[in-house]
Amino acid sequence: MKQQLLDLFTKRYACHLFQADRPICAADIAYILEAGRLSPSSFGLEQWKFVVLTAPEQKLALQSACFGQSQVGTAAAVVVILAKLAEMDPDSEYARRLLAREYPPSQFEGALKNYRGFHAAIDVKAWSITQCHIAAANMMTAATAAGLDSCAIGGFDPDEVRRLLEIDPARHEPALILAFGHCAGVAGEKQRLPLEDLVEYR
Repeated sequence: MKQQLLDLFTKRYACHLFQADRPICAADIAYILEAGRLSPSSFGLEQWKFVVLTAPEQKLALQSACFGQSQVGTAAAVVVILAKLAEMDPDSEYARRLLAREYPPSQFEGALKNYRGFHAAIDVKAWSITQCHIAAANMMTAATAAGLDSCAIGGFDPDEVRRLLEIDPARHEPALILAFGHCAGVAGEKQRLPLEDLVEYR
């Protein structure tokens, strides 16, 4: 199992052009979304929302908001990951409900006080976005396990994405866009720095 997981990481690469006429089945899309749903999150608050686009006109409009990146328009499915903002407020029904799920009643008030202090001390938008990236990584690995290719797109005009998807900026922030499908090209050899260049043991 350990080697199988490493094999998936080795196989996955950023596809920049998909086979536009080759769809992916609903079951595979659901599998990818489930991998995102099951991802770990800070305080267990599941900071993400997934918006799935499959219609050609929607994908092409989004491609324009992504500075013309062809993988968006040619992908079989595109998932826009939105980071929750308003729901992260400690006094929101959402945050209290999920915190109550994570902590037993005897610990709830202490956990809420701890979260309230944390929330006041950080950049909530940046924090929520980074949590969404955890889900994104798992979704791309799941796509590889399903025999699909993917690409993470961080280059986009957030204002235009909000306009296209009619996003309330007080509630959500576009965090990352994921394109899924069957790549039109052949993957090259995996290029990564050796582990000894990246790790320092202390």
